[in-house]
Amino acid sequence: MSIGVMFIIIAIIVVVILVINNHFSAKKFVNDTEPYFRFLMEEDYDFLVKVRYGDVDTNKLFSKRIRNGLVAIVVMIFIFLSKLSFIYILLSVIIGFAVFKVPYMQLKNYYKANLHKINLMLPYYLKSLEILIQHYTVPVAISKSIDSAPEIFKPGLRRLIEKIDAGDSSVQPYMDFANEYPVRDSMRMMRLLYRLGLGSQENKQEQLLAFSRTISTLQNKAREQKYKERLDKMENRTMVMLFGTGGGTLVFMLLAMMTMMNF
Repeated sequence: MSIGVMFIIIAIIVVVILVINNHFSAKKFVNDTEPYFRFLMEEDYDFLVKVRYGDVDTNKLFSKRIRNGLVAIVVMIFIFLSKLSFIYILLSVIIGFAVFKVPYMQLKNYYKANLHKINLMLPYYLKSLEILIQHYTVPVAISKSIDSAPEIFKPGLRRLIEKIDAGDSSVQPYMDFANEYPVRDSMRMMRLLYRLGLGSQENKQEQLLAFSRTISTLQNKAREQKYKERLDKMENRTMVMLFGTGGGTLVFMLLAMMTMMNF
C-alpha cells in the first residue's frame, strides 16, 4: 500500500470521527465551499430553474448539485482506493462532474421539450396583451399582464420590465425575451411591441391594428398545429388498431391452418 493511499484512508477515518462527534458538518462544508464553485453555474441555469420549478431558491439547488458532485468524487476515490493512481483520481473527478451536470441537462431537456408548448401559448398571451395595450403604454401593459400570463413566461417578463424600469429604452430587453423563448415569430413580435411602444398616440391605433392582424395569424397557425397534432394522433391510433387487428387475425389463421394440418 502506497503512502498516498494510507494518507487518504487516515483522512477519511479522521473525517468520519469528526462527523460522529459533531466537530465537522458536511452541509456546512458544502455551504462554505460553494462560492468557490460559483464559476461552474451555467448562464441560463437560473432561467431554466424558474421555467421548471417557478420561484424557488436557485442557489439552494446549485448547492445540492455541488454537494452531490463532491460526494460522488469521494465515493469513487473510496471505490478505487486499493489501486489509486492519477488516472483513477481523474476518473473520479470526471464522474463527479458528470453527477454535477446531470440536473442541468435534465432542466435543458425539459425546456426543449416544452418549447413546442411555448410556441402554442405565445399567440394567446399576446392577444391578452393586445387588449391591455389599448388602454396603457406597452411597458405598463406588459407589467399588468404578468400575473395572468402563463407561468413559463413570468420570469422572462419580469426581467424585461426590470430592464425597462432601469432605463433601457432600446430594443434589447425585448430581444432578450425573444432569445429566452426562441419560438416561431417571437423575434418579430417583440420588435413589433417595441415599435408600438415608440409610436405616437396618432399612429398607435394603426400600429395596434397591424399588431392585432399578426397575432390573429399566429393564433390561426397555432390552431392548425393543434388540429394537425390531433389528426396525427388519431391516425397513429388507427394504424396501431389496424396492425393489431390484422396481426391478430393473421396469427389466428396460421394457428388454425397448423391445427388442420396436424389432423
